Amino acid sequence: MKIAIIGAGAIGGYVGARLALAGNQVSFIVRGANLDAIRARGVRLIGADGSEQVAADVQATDDYAVPGPQDLVILAMKAHQLGGVADRLPALLGPDTPVVTMQNGIPYWYFHKHGGPLAGSTLASVDPDGTLAGRIPPARVIGCVVYPASELVAPGVVRHIEGDRFPLGELDGSSSPRVLRIAACFAAAGFKSPVLDDIRAEIWLKLWGNLTFNPISSLSHSTLADICQYPPSRELAASMMREAQQVAHKLGIEFRVTLDKRIAGAEKVGAHKTSMLQDIEAGRAPEIDALVGSVAELGRLTGTPTPHIDSVYALVKLLARAMHAGQGRLRLEACA
Repeated sequence: MKIAIIGAGAIGGYVGARLALAGNQVSFIVRGANLDAIRARGVRLIGADGSEQVAADVQATDDYAVPGPQDLVILAMKAHQLGGVADRLPALLGPDTPVVTMQNGIPYWYFHKHGGPLAGSTLASVDPDGTLAGRIPPARVIGCVVYPASELVAPGVVRHIEGDRFPLGELDGSSSPRVLRIAACFAAAGFKSPVLDDIRAEIWLKLWGNLTFNPISSLSHSTLADICQYPPSRELAASMMREAQQVAHKLGIEFRVTLDKRIAGAEKVGAHKTSMLQDIEAGRAPEIDALVGSVAELGRLTGTPTPHIDSVYALVKLLARAMHAGQGRLRLEACA
């Protein structure tokens, strides 16, 4: 397949390298040092076992018109970065090109083919002016939930930490020829990509942890183990998760694990810094609205109180605003 990967960070680089090594014609749309490195040497993939492979036969460009229409486009950046690529994305789209979205949180397309009283609704928190829906039509979208962990250790160099599961799903729950074709392509690259009949439920399951642990870790500069093992922060996380569960239930979502088991799973990960905390420490814009603000908005749409989520959302947004104003970053450093 001809596949364009927009973004060659930890996930985009990992996915693109594996797809290229499986024989697909992969083009990375990328900028800066990553662009130069991939053009010169391809993508070097370091496995969890220390083995190394190089996907050398790939294209890297910052010009969306260069690769031409694709068989598949994969959006492998964070949700708040989608607006920056939406206007240029149509250059990669043929009449029937599907788009796989790999963002965490509630997606802009959530209510497309949703059914029920909120069908067709838009979420101001993730697509305030409708640009995303207009430029990346939901009819093209295949939903995807990202479970693997990887990191970009240097330009063009990705280390895979663990996991290989990328569940896929049509927004209407069907097993269409296109989603089956994409799942087979992913499977040939070594991924586990079951086709789900309710991709939204899987999105909520991952979001259940992201919307709580990410902002709490950012505000407290604490790891997952710290949050789960300190009773007050564990209870705050549980309170946010209970509110989110009530919102999800009103949207017809049932969680396949219990709240206690979800927290225990986070605790088991150990002294891990969430991606949002890593962004705060690096001075990067954190991913807040798709993870937290969207759930608060869904609470309002469904008439569900979310006081704990609202409070944490306000605080982490204020932190991001202060960082942006000061062009700075925030991290704990050991005292001399």
